Amino acid sequence: MNARDEILRRIRTAVGSSGGPEEPVPREYARSRPLADGLFAERVADYRAVVHWAAPGELGALVAACLERRGARRVCVPAGLPREWLAEASGVEFVPDSPPLPTVELDAVDGVVTGCAVAIAETGTIVLDGGAGQGRRALTLVPDYHLCVVRADQIAGTVPEALARLDPRRPLTFVSGPSATSDIELNRVEGVHGPRNLEVVITH
Repeated sequence: MNARDEILRRIRTAVGSSGGPEEPVPREYARSRPLADGLFAERVADYRAVVHWAAPGELGALVAACLERRGARRVCVPAGLPREWLAEASGVEFVPDSPPLPTVELDAVDGVVTGCAVAIAETGTIVLDGGAGQGRRALTLVPDYHLCVVRADQIAGTVPEALARLDPRRPLTFVSGPSATSDIELNRVEGVHGPRNLEVVITH
């Protein structure tokens, strides 16, 4: 039995010892919605991220154009990222995160290119789970620029839909726009705990 199972066992034991009946959890909220790629793009843009669309066959050229506009010359890439995404980015040095780069080296690159596990249209959220083409969490938190490719079939309409596709045992990171926070006077500060610049490419 691992630590998670032990904690859940203790919770079940404590709830059961109270003598109260086990009530079913109501699930009457909307769990799905008709999917519209445009809603995801709209919500992501609301968070001050830059959104692009790539038609079939255009992804490599669009990734190259994004990196060129950014002036990115050294870009970190996780293991398992499709090489064709990067094939047209001439003049860019792609730095593999294998073995894992020290934090100081991650901070020195111009950005990172990744895929994602799931995206949520309703909230404009990208979810990373550390899988192929995504890498470890530090990879998307330390560099100042994150270019994320989202396939249309990865977009779920709602949060419950997205959670049903995810493995809760994996290290999940939910990204809703560039890193930002506000103090008590609502002064927005970007880049406090993640990249200040997020670009999202939606492709079919």
